[in-house]
Amino acid sequence: MFHPLRVSEVERLTDDSVAVTFDVPPELRETFRHTPGQHVTLRHATARGEEIRRTYSICSPAAPPGVDPVLKVGIRLVDGGEFSTYALKELAAGDTVDVMEPMGRFLLEPRPGRFAAIVGGSGITPVLSMAATVLEREPDARFCLIRSDRTAASTMFVDEAAELKDRFPGRFHLVTVLSREEQQAGLPSGRLDRERLTELLPRLLPVGEVDGWYLCGPFGLVQAAERALRGLGVERGRVHQEIFHVDDGTASAAVRAAAIPAHATLTATLDGRSGTWPVREAESLLDTVLRARADAPYACKGGVCGTCRAFLVSGEVRMDRNYALEPEETEAGYVLACQSHPATPEVELDFDR
Repeated sequence: MFHPLRVSEVERLTDDSVAVTFDVPPELRETFRHTPGQHVTLRHATARGEEIRRTYSICSPAAPPGVDPVLKVGIRLVDGGEFSTYALKELAAGDTVDVMEPMGRFLLEPRPGRFAAIVGGSGITPVLSMAATVLEREPDARFCLIRSDRTAASTMFVDEAAELKDRFPGRFHLVTVLSREEQQAGLPSGRLDRERLTELLPRLLPVGEVDGWYLCGPFGLVQAAERALRGLGVERGRVHQEIFHVDDGTASAAVRAAAIPAHATLTATLDGRSGTWPVREAESLLDTVLRARADAPYACKGGVCGTCRAFLVSGEVRMDRNYALEPEETEAGYVLACQSHPATPEVELDFDR
């Protein structure tokens, strides 16, 4: 469900990124009380009357019970991105934006332990909330943040990361790698690929003692980090990931054609109401539902955010891609409706589970 929220501040972070803070009225404070790592979906109507939805992670620390939550997101300009262009060039304090309540499963519930994150670019956004929250609430927690950025000028939330170093000097370790610019101190420039991470990580911290690894950013970096950790013997259950950018977003025509039987039908339950509709050629199951239910949940439609997650009650589907669901979720029967096509004549989804 979307709620119209007033923008209280638009802060310029870099030439191509901003942080946007929203006023949360008293009656919605519990609705927007987030867990570190969650995101919100923003909705905007263009001058052409078209609706744009985009998902952005919350960067502010999570407020404890009894404290008013702060809702702040980081937005980086994407080439051709209508919403990010609007946010950087037009959005101002006093404007109103439709905001969906926090969602997501890329989470770090505050608890004692040792945690580490490997992030690229705007992937710092949810991890900043994680690190700030767990260090503030848990005196026995430690956090190592390894971040990769193109240049110093393109690095988001520099001051916020520096503040964490000052506040928690013995418990927060920050490592910065620039891929396109040499640093006066620190690690040499270059990409963080699998080989480099395999060599670097054991030098930075005891890999096997880390209770949770959090990987966030472009697909290439997250994939390289996941493979490096697997090679270092880290258990799959300790690795959590969220993809921000994927280079290739188009499934092949052969995959789509093979996935769709003739005359397939979809039954879906949403907010306690069920309906059955025919699936048109080449459309996703989410698009099938949207033809009859405009309130069906979605944001990116790219298999990245997980907003359209649904439980597969019966039948079989084939997903074009999946960068949002953990293996445990797919094994339990969850699918991304925006990427799913029927593999059997009848399919049933439940968006309420």
